[in-house]
Amino acid sequence: MKKNILGIILIVLVAIGGVLIYKALNSKKVPPELVAGVGNFDGDLININTKYPGRVVKINVDDGSDIKKGEIIAVLDSDEYRDKLKAVESQIKAKENELNFTTAKINNSIKEAELACKAKKNELKALEKNIESLKAVIAQDKKDEKRIAELVKRKVNKIHDLELAKLKTVTDTKKLDALKAKKEALIKAVNIARKNLDTAIAAKENIKALKNAVLALKSQRDEIQVIIDKLTIKSPVNGYIVDKVANIGEVLGAGMSVVTAIDPENLYLKMYVDEINNGKIKIGDRAVIFLDAYPNKPIPARVIKIAQKAEFTPKEVEVREDRIERVYEVDIKPVTPNPLIKFGLPGIGVISIGGKLPDSLDELPKL
Repeated sequence: MKKNILGIILIVLVAIGGVLIYKALNSKKVPPELVAGVGNFDGDLININTKYPGRVVKINVDDGSDIKKGEIIAVLDSDEYRDKLKAVESQIKAKENELNFTTAKINNSIKEAELACKAKKNELKALEKNIESLKAVIAQDKKDEKRIAELVKRKVNKIHDLELAKLKTVTDTKKLDALKAKKEALIKAVNIARKNLDTAIAAKENIKALKNAVLALKSQRDEIQVIIDKLTIKSPVNGYIVDKVANIGEVLGAGMSVVTAIDPENLYLKMYVDEINNGKIKIGDRAVIFLDAYPNKPIPARVIKIAQKAEFTPKEVEVREDRIERVYEVDIKPVTPNPLIKFGLPGIGVISIGGKLPDSLDELPKL
């Protein structure tokens, strides 16, 4: 009985040994025209931060949340900026009131000065007409005086008539002198009215200065409003959240991160190859990527980066030979974004250096 059991055990061991020897002799190998390796998906992380300090009052996302470009990620608030905005708005209101009052006052002054100037000019014009008329009267007085003097000589008129004629000439001449004096005074009054008008018009510069002051305050208000608007943090990309950094109630300084996100279009598989294979690969080479969960769904890719400097094999990277201590990083990126790919997910990359790319992991040895 014992002999039979030993015989059976011996047969089983021989069979197992034969299978192992067969597998060793007939094991799958990576074709020489292909380079395969394992790695993890990496990408450029995006720190979505706040440009200005504030307290977090609302967060709309969590780790792993999908985000769209322009979507509100979080809302911060700042009493400091709101107080500044309120103060500036009060200054704007006060300055606008001052502007309105000053504008009305100056416009009224200009109107009054224009009316006064016009009135004095009209008065001067009328006076000049009176002066010209009186000059004509005086000229006639002198003629009458001369004519009466001749008539007196001829005994036609009495001496009294001549005296009356002379008196009229003297009286009208005195009136003319008075009008001329009044004209000089009116000319001075017109000049004063013109100066008053010029002064009133020059005061418009005060209106301009006040308008500029209002515009400056409004510009300051708009700048503060932009800061407050920037406290509403929006996503710059379509992607998903890798890490929620901030929490509600926390006070963040300028430049501090709210969340860390990634754009799936920037994901690539970071794999490592030895020096021999690295020398065969070039930028733009065709490749495929396999995910552990989808061994029969190759994801078309291209080589986008080949490290120029070797590094010691990272602990998390497995190589086919233990003697390989230094490797080169090679990055391959999907031709089109794939929703199955996530940051940090492991994958297997296969690069073609002239051969046909596999359609399944079953065509390759276990890596």
